[in-house]
Amino acid sequence: MARIVYSMMVSLDGYIARPDGDIGLPVPEEALHQHFNDMMEQTSMELCGRRMYEAMRFWDSPEREASASRVERDFARAWQKTPKIVFSTTLREVGPNARLMNGGAENLASALKLEKDGYISVAGANLAAHLARANLIDEYRLYTHPVVLGGGKPYFQSGLSLTLMPLGTESLPQGVTLLRYGPVV
Repeated sequence: MARIVYSMMVSLDGYIARPDGDIGLPVPEEALHQHFNDMMEQTSMELCGRRMYEAMRFWDSPEREASASRVERDFARAWQKTPKIVFSTTLREVGPNARLMNGGAENLASALKLEKDGYISVAGANLAAHLARANLIDEYRLYTHPVVLGGGKPYFQSGLSLTLMPLGTESLPQGVTLLRYGPVV
């Protein structure tokens, strides 16, 4: 049985992007990037909201291969081989190894937990909030950067109320602290 994990880079004040949509967080350098590569390698399925999927399509681009570092090429390969389901009511098509859905995230995620092994990654705060309200997220991973954005898109959607228990912390390169939480059952 798979575990659904919502993980994002986040500022100290809880934001995953600035009000203008710019990420505003430091770009992962090689050692931190390798951590994300390892996580992507363990991912059996990626569930994406539209905005996050559009941002991650960067990794589908073969033109960027020539200028990419080894760690970036490795991440691109892991991203490309991981099956993706994109939830959007506005997109009409998605790229390779991706399937488009315009609803039913909770039912699909529930079924995938039973069908898959390993990790099912959730990418996108709005999609994560839908799954959290349905009690489908098994783990929250906050990659906390020592940066304050002062506002923007929060990791936890406004109005979402959860009681969580700590699962662990880890110090990572670039001053990032990984905070892991699970729902109290």
